[in-house]
Amino acid sequence: MAVAAVPRPDLLERLAVQTAERAQAQLQRRLRTVTRTEGAFIESSGQRLLAFCSNDYLGLAQDARLIAAWKQAADACGVGSGSAHLICGHRREHAELEEALAEWTGRERALLFSTGYMANLGVMQALLQRGDVCVQDKLNHACLLDGAQLAGAVLKRYPHADAAAAVRQLQSDGNSCALLATDGVFSMDGDIAPLRELAALCAREGATLMVDDAHGLGVLGADGAGSVMEAGLSERDVPVLMATLGKAVGCSGAFVAGDASLIDGLVQFARTYIYTTAMPPALAAATRCAVALARAESWRREKLNGLIQRFRQGAAQLGLPLMLSRTAIQPLLLGDAQRALDAARALEEKGLLVVAIRPPTVPHGQARLRITLSAMHEASHVDRLLEALASLRLASAPV
Repeated sequence: MAVAAVPRPDLLERLAVQTAERAQAQLQRRLRTVTRTEGAFIESSGQRLLAFCSNDYLGLAQDARLIAAWKQAADACGVGSGSAHLICGHRREHAELEEALAEWTGRERALLFSTGYMANLGVMQALLQRGDVCVQDKLNHACLLDGAQLAGAVLKRYPHADAAAAVRQLQSDGNSCALLATDGVFSMDGDIAPLRELAALCAREGATLMVDDAHGLGVLGADGAGSVMEAGLSERDVPVLMATLGKAVGCSGAFVAGDASLIDGLVQFARTYIYTTAMPPALAAATRCAVALARAESWRREKLNGLIQRFRQGAAQLGLPLMLSRTAIQPLLLGDAQRALDAARALEEKGLLVVAIRPPTVPHGQARLRITLSAMHEASHVDRLLEALASLRLASAPV
């Protein structure tokens, strides 16, 4: 007698249940459509908002010179590249951008990727094998964590910025190939990794150090070359450097920089590079223009740093629970997710766009307003934000 088959669970139904649960917990993510940008302001749903949530730290995304470079290249070679780099998609514009990025970061070579997420997945998939060890900061970006897991490596995490704990994790498995990966600037806390200590321990333990400098490139270090350069570390200290081009550089995409052997290996084995259409050549041309401006126009970093100091001084006078950060990312820790959401909504009613960051993006109990500053802002904009925050009476929030 045939046994009745147990109905197979439905994947879409399960996803719908999970989505409903997140909505019930007031943790659901929602899209916002922006219809216009003008300097530090955006327009959304017919409302003009002063935005403090963009990662365009140097204010380059709207620069007319980038737009002109894009148009000139698009007139010459069209919009799309039409192919992966290894087929016929690698254009002169890509090669020139890679040379500029390598020179900027003090590396022998650089390789373009479509996104930072794809760059980190590709690097880890190429470097790591099953049974290798990947040691990471607990607050690393999701793509670093995903990269190690997808590569089949043993993922070991250490408490945030705790170099001593990182050593213990490396020493717990001293016979395997090891990669230590860290953000340079942490995207939600805004603080900077202890790169010198991490480089020293990697040298002692025979591990390879990889730094994701998505939020450091353009704003830290001499010439804006990033957190690794600011720490005084070389290509030998940090063999694998990844950074994105959609934040301080104001464009889109990412790159990995290192010596020739690293880049040659990635060309052969990084699947997210091999099997992806190359970025539009016009975008590469605009990005090379942005790199030149980011390096030459130091006033952008100087202005940004002045705004950061102005905001932190004003927040301290108000007793606001700012986290420790000297970067453009200034998190205001409110703890409760609903409180953060309510504060963001109240600011929007005042014409200010500041995003509430809630679990699972940050740990439970650490919901916050993630305030980001840009060279597009003026001192009057910072003062307006401080005045609005003062009116919300947030000073009693937990630090």
